[in-house]
Amino acid sequence: MKALVYKGPGNKSWEEVPNPKIQKSTDVIVKMVATTICGTDLHILKGDVPEVEVGRILGHEGIGVITEVGDAVTQLEVGDKVILSCVSSCGRCSYCRQGLYSHCLDPEGLAGIGWIFGYMIDGTQAEYVRVPFAENSVYKMPEGMSDAEGILLSDILPTGFEIGVQYGKVNPGDVVAVIGSGPVGLAALTTARLYGPSRLIAIDLDEARLKRTLDFGATAIVNSADADWKQQVMDLTDGLGVDVAIEAVGLPQTFTMATEIVRPGGSVANIGVHGKSVDLALNVLWIKNIGISMGLVNTNTLAMLLKLVTERKLPVENFVTHEFTFAQMLEAYDVFGHAAEHDALKVLIH
Repeated sequence: MKALVYKGPGNKSWEEVPNPKIQKSTDVIVKMVATTICGTDLHILKGDVPEVEVGRILGHEGIGVITEVGDAVTQLEVGDKVILSCVSSCGRCSYCRQGLYSHCLDPEGLAGIGWIFGYMIDGTQAEYVRVPFAENSVYKMPEGMSDAEGILLSDILPTGFEIGVQYGKVNPGDVVAVIGSGPVGLAALTTARLYGPSRLIAIDLDEARLKRTLDFGATAIVNSADADWKQQVMDLTDGLGVDVAIEAVGLPQTFTMATEIVRPGGSVANIGVHGKSVDLALNVLWIKNIGISMGLVNTNTLAMLLKLVTERKLPVENFVTHEFTFAQMLEAYDVFGHAAEHDALKVLIH
């Protein structure tokens, strides 16, 4: 089969590799119908995730059809079209019982972390993939749902919702600011609407992306290239700042921005993947009673979000901006890696 293989920092190859095989009785083999690229894949390619070994197949999102099932799999069968969760989880350990799938104690016996696709084991940017703990790690795709909708449920919708909205403790009537208008930031923006905030402020450097946020629920936009960007945010509140600031970029500057615009008693929810340390001004923040949260998605809300997307309760039709075939994998990476130049959000690779 063909797959996208990590060759070390800055290097990747779409090449022929052996087909995956069932290794454990709880596995299934999935023939991939569609996959996509995540910002985390770009971090890996930069060398920000040194645990990833040379030769690893990248990718942790996808849709496919089951072609083989392990002996212990009873709830899935060959021919089922499924959405692959970016987090693999046994469903039995103490963390899984808490819904903290991201820290499953037995995902292939690997370091107590549920994100293993494209990280600790071969991932989804391939023609076939082995899925461990399949009955707790894939979701049957409803008839009538498009691939462009289903692909969002693998990662970005649960990530934006869980780590941005839920961890940020968004409540009805809150003023919420989302820093970063990439796919995950937009996922946080649109799922925040489920909690009835009074105002949703999108903050970004890219004017085109900012205008697009209005289609995802933003009620106001602020360009952080403006010298008075912070004052613009304050003017959109009562002068005290936002109730919830969601950071969805992964840079020291944007994390600091989030801490600067949150009001006393508010919350900062960090979604962005940071490649280096950030400064935390505890000497300033402690007296403001600020809550700061961060984390790896659990995908324990995937089933609920699946229902909302199926019933068209979430506006997700505008996330995918570019489509490619598997043979165009390297072109897809080029477009996604230069998203501003191509006005790209999520790419769908068939």
